[in-house]
Amino acid sequence: MDGSESWLDWTSVEVSVSQPISGSFSHGMEDLLLPDEGVIAEGRGVVLVNLDIAGTLLVTNYRLLFVSEGQRKVVPLGTIPVATIEKFSKQPQPLLRTSQAPRAREKATLQRLLQVVGKDMRIILFGFRPRTRQRRAVWESLMRVTKPAHLWDLYAFTSSSSAFRNTDSRVRLHAEYLRLLHLPSSRKGYGSFISDGIGLTDMTQCWRICEANSSFTLSPTYPHLLIVPSSISDEEVQQAAAFRARARLPVVSWRHSENGAVLARSSQPLVGIMLNNRSNADERLVEALCLRSKTNDERRKLYIADARPRKNALANGAMGGGSESSSNYFQCEVVFLGIENIHSMRDSLARLRDYLDTHGAASSDGSSSLLRSGGLAWGGGNLSNMAAAVSALGDSGWLVHVHNVLAAAAWVAARIALEEASVLVHCSDGWDRTAQIVALAELMLDPYYRTFRGFQALIEKDWLAFGHPFADRLGMPTYNSSNNLLISESVRQSSGQNISSPVRLSQGSGFTSSLSHNAAASSNNFSPIFLQWIDCVSQLLRLYPRAFEFSSAFLVEILDCVLSCRFGNFLCNSEKERFQAGISESCGCMWVYLEKQRHARGKEHEHFNIFYDREYQDGALLPPAAALAPTLWPNYFLRWACPSEINAGGRPISWVQGGELENQCRMLVQSYTGFKKAKDRADIKVRELSSRLKLVSEELRTEKQASSSTAAALARLQKENNAINRALLAIGCKVRFSESSAVLGASSSEDEETSNQEGIPSASRAGFLGANLEDLAVSVSVASDSDLSADLVRRPCGEACDSENEEGCRWPASGCARLGSGFAGIRANFSALENLSIDDSYFEVGDDLKGQPYPPPEIT
Repeated sequence: MDGSESWLDWTSVEVSVSQPISGSFSHGMEDLLLPDEGVIAEGRGVVLVNLDIAGTLLVTNYRLLFVSEGQRKVVPLGTIPVATIEKFSKQPQPLLRTSQAPRAREKATLQRLLQVVGKDMRIILFGFRPRTRQRRAVWESLMRVTKPAHLWDLYAFTSSSSAFRNTDSRVRLHAEYLRLLHLPSSRKGYGSFISDGIGLTDMTQCWRICEANSSFTLSPTYPHLLIVPSSISDEEVQQAAAFRARARLPVVSWRHSENGAVLARSSQPLVGIMLNNRSNADERLVEALCLRSKTNDERRKLYIADARPRKNALANGAMGGGSESSSNYFQCEVVFLGIENIHSMRDSLARLRDYLDTHGAASSDGSSSLLRSGGLAWGGGNLSNMAAAVSALGDSGWLVHVHNVLAAAAWVAARIALEEASVLVHCSDGWDRTAQIVALAELMLDPYYRTFRGFQALIEKDWLAFGHPFADRLGMPTYNSSNNLLISESVRQSSGQNISSPVRLSQGSGFTSSLSHNAAASSNNFSPIFLQWIDCVSQLLRLYPRAFEFSSAFLVEILDCVLSCRFGNFLCNSEKERFQAGISESCGCMWVYLEKQRHARGKEHEHFNIFYDREYQDGALLPPAAALAPTLWPNYFLRWACPSEINAGGRPISWVQGGELENQCRMLVQSYTGFKKAKDRADIKVRELSSRLKLVSEELRTEKQASSSTAAALARLQKENNAINRALLAIGCKVRFSESSAVLGASSSEDEETSNQEGIPSASRAGFLGANLEDLAVSVSVASDSDLSADLVRRPCGEACDSENEEGCRWPASGCARLGSGFAGIRANFSALENLSIDDSYFEVGDDLKGQPYPPPEIT
C-alpha cells in the first residue's frame, strides 16, 4: 500500500479530544470493553505502523486498545495491558538506525510517533496526525495509568471480581502439605488447628507442619506454614532462621512418596567473608534432612546445591553471605550449579527482544526483515549479514541460560529419583534461582504437577507462598506494611528523554522524574525469572508431549495473565503482603478464570494437550543431557515477530499454535470430534426413526386386521342385504338405504329410478361402507309390475304348486308368487303385508263365477 494513500493521508482524519474523556463514549465500541473498564483518552485515525493499518487508539484503566477503522475489530498486536508496558518513548530507537529502509525513514519524518515496549516481547509503534494533540493526550494518560499511586488503583481492584472468586490460597497450601505428607485431607482445616492451638505434628512421620511463622514474624517472605523435621523444635527453627539470609531457613518443599527423599530450599548461610561463622541449630536442621525414618538412625546422603556460580558465592561472602562448607554438615556434598543472577537474565531478554524485532517477519518500523540492514540481508545474498543475524540469537544468551536451568533441575531430580538422596537448594535470597530449580525438579519428579490442578498447586507453593518478589520482578506497585504506603515499581519516564527502566525505590524516596540508563540498570530489580521458568516448562513439554495435561497455549495464557495484573494472584512480593492488602477478598482469581475458559469448550479448548496420556508417563521425567538443548519457544517469542502466514497451498502456518504438526493434529482432533458428534446425532435420529417406523408398522398391522374384519363384515352384511332385498322384491317391495334419517313408507317405482340391482343407491354405497349402521335409514316401497316380472326368478310351475290347476296357473296375471328355494324357511310378515296395496286383478271374477264370493289367496 502506498503511503500517500494510506496512513500518510490525514485529510480525512478527525481531530480527537485532547483532554481525558469519561468512561462512557459514543462511538459504538462499548461491547469491546471489559467489565468496569473505562476509557481515559482516545485518538482517532491513529496508525499502527507495524501492520500499516489505521484505527482508533483507546487508553483505558486496564490497557491500550487499538480497534481497526474498517472492520471495528480489536487488533491483538496494538492492544496491550498497561501493566505489561515496560517503557514508552516519543523517539523510537529502531527508526534512528542508518541502515533503515528509505520508506521507513520517510514515515518517521512525516509522523508523530509513539513507541511502546512490552514485557511480552513486542515493540509497538503508533503514528499520530501532525499538528494535533492526540499523541499528547495518549502520552499523559499513559503516564498516569502506568504509574499508579496506590496498589488499589490497579484494574484488578476496580473490576468486578465476584465471577472469579476463589478460596484462600493459604487453605490450598495446607491441602498440598497434607498431600505431600500423606496425611488424610478429612482432618480439621487450617483455621480449626490455629484456633484450637493444636499443632499439626504427625508423630508417626519424620516431618511435621510447623506454625512458627503463622503470623509472619519468623520470616516475612516465607509462607505461614512450614514443613520441618519432627525432631526440630520451634525454638531451634527460630535459631536456624537467624543464620540464613532474610531468615529463610531450610524447609522441606517436596517429599518423594516412595523412597522418602526430600527436596528442601533456603537462602544462603551467613558464614561471613572468612567462611567461619556457624550455627548449631542450622547444622542440626540440615542434618535432619538426611533421616530415612524417625525410628531409624540410618541416614541418606544430602546434596547442598548452590545455584550460583562459585565466584558469585565467594563474592557474597564479603557482604556476610556465602556458601556452606561440607566439613560442617554431616554426610553432605556442596555443588555449584552456575546460574547467573537476575541482571544477566534481564539483559539477555532485552537482547533477545531486539533480535526478534530486527530479524522477525514484521518489525516495529513496519518494514520486512528481508529488507533490513541496507536491503541486502537475505534477498541480495549478503552472507556476512546472514551470519550476523544467526549469531545474534546466540549472543543474547537466552537459550544458554534456559539450558543451565534445565540441566540444574534435571541433576537435582536425578539425585532424588536414582540415588534416593535428599537435596537442599539455595541461591542468594532463595526466591529466584532457587524457585526455578526446585519447581522444575518437582515437575520432573511428580506427575501430579503435570496436570492442571497440580501445576496450580506447584506455582502457588514454590513461587507465591515462598515469596518470589513478583512486584519487583514485574515492575509493579507493592504493599508497605510499615506505613501502609505503596512503593511504585512501574516505569519512570520523562517526556523528552529515553525511558528509564523500572526501579525499586527506598521507602520515603517518592517518585523520580528521570534516571540515567546506567543508574537505572544498576538498581533495577525487574527480571524475567518467572518467564524463564515457564520457558523451561515449555522445553519439557516439547520433549515429553504425552506427559503434560496442559498445552503450550496454556503456558502463554498464564504469562499474559501474570504480566497484565488483571487478577490478584501475582500482586505484591509475598504471602504476607497479599494477606495484609486483602488480595483474595478484593481481586479475582486467575485459576478460576482459566478453569471457566476450559469448561466452556471442554476437551476441545486449546489449553488441553491433545497428546496427553495419563498412563504413559506416570513416573519421573529424567531427560539425558543431550536432549536438554533448548530451542526458541515459538508460541511466546515468535507470536508478535513472526505472526501467522499463508503458504502456497492456502493453509495457515502458525508459530503461535506451536508449529505445523501440532496445528494439524489439533485440526484432526477437532474434525474427529465434530464427525463423532455428527455421528452421535445421526445415530440418535436413526434410533428415533426406527422407533417411529416400528410404531407405524404396528399401527399398519392393526389397521390391516381391522380392514380385513371390516371387509368380512361388509361382505356378510351385503350378502344378507341381497337376500333380504330379493325377499322383499319377491313380495313386491323395494328397499332403499340412505345415511340420513327417513320415515319408512311407500313410494312409487318412478321415484326410485336411481336404485341399483341390490336396491342400494350408487351414490350411497361409499358412505354405506364406512358409515355407522345406526345412522342408516331404510325405506320400503311397492315394486311395479314390470320390475316385479323382471326381477323375480322365474321357474317352471310344478305339480306341488297350490295355485296350479288343470288349466294352468291360477293367477296368471299377477305372476308367480314363488321364488323357488329362495322362500325356504321364510315366514310371512303379515303386519307388513297389511300395509301393502293389493292389486285389483286379484279380485276380478270370471264370467263363470260372477256373483260368487272370491276366496283370498293363501300366503305360506
